[in-house]
Amino acid sequence: MCYMPWSGAMALPFVSKLAVRSTALLRVWTVESKRPSRLLRPDWQQLKEYRLGQRAELCLELLQKEENLGPQDVLLRTRLRIPGERAYTLAMDLVWDTTRGWTASSLRQRVADFYSLPVEKVEIAKYFPEKFEWLPISSWNQQVAKRKKKKNQDTLQGGPYYLKDGDTIGIKNLLFDDDDDFSTIRDDIGKENQKQLALGKKKSREALRVQSSSDVFSNAGMSTQPRGPEASLSIRVASFR
Repeated sequence: MCYMPWSGAMALPFVSKLAVRSTALLRVWTVESKRPSRLLRPDWQQLKEYRLGQRAELCLELLQKEENLGPQDVLLRTRLRIPGERAYTLAMDLVWDTTRGWTASSLRQRVADFYSLPVEKVEIAKYFPEKFEWLPISSWNQQVAKRKKKKNQDTLQGGPYYLKDGDTIGIKNLLFDDDDDFSTIRDDIGKENQKQLALGKKKSREALRVQSSSDVFSNAGMSTQPRGPEASLSIRVASFR
């Protein structure tokens, strides 16, 4: 599948069963660590041009309406925080045109327009699901000023955000929610589970190390053989006269 044109993908059995009329009704993602990773753009490249390899895993997402993303567009999953609760609304897809740059101010403006909010009352953060952590994006400008970064480094493509297709963006409406916290109860549970898992692995390593040391001493004791009885020694002095 990795080396066929997009039109050929429509002829695959599992795709034909979906009764999809056009490739514009499908999103195709690569899969890494059991999660959608890179979004492939059908109108700009064939699958072979992505150099996915022979064992690449692909995930198909069926859309309700046609979509044609350009190379400058970034697809983000946005979730609006519920005021007074450590929870979010269901995710909504937002297409961000990065023609004017990958800046924090540009993204905040796009989010504000999408949700019909005053841009000065919007705070946003990127979610890192593997760590169960939210990293505020609105503080980027202050970080740049403090570290005296160059203007061409004011980009969300680089660290610490590494923003890409499929990332989840949390949105806070400061008109009703001025709390600095972006996390949820699920994040607390996830972090605690990770902590317990790490603690369990540490204890297992320590137990294995103790067992290995015990085996070494045990083997050393077994290799020591008891001494036999001492043999008597007789010396005879010959006469050479």
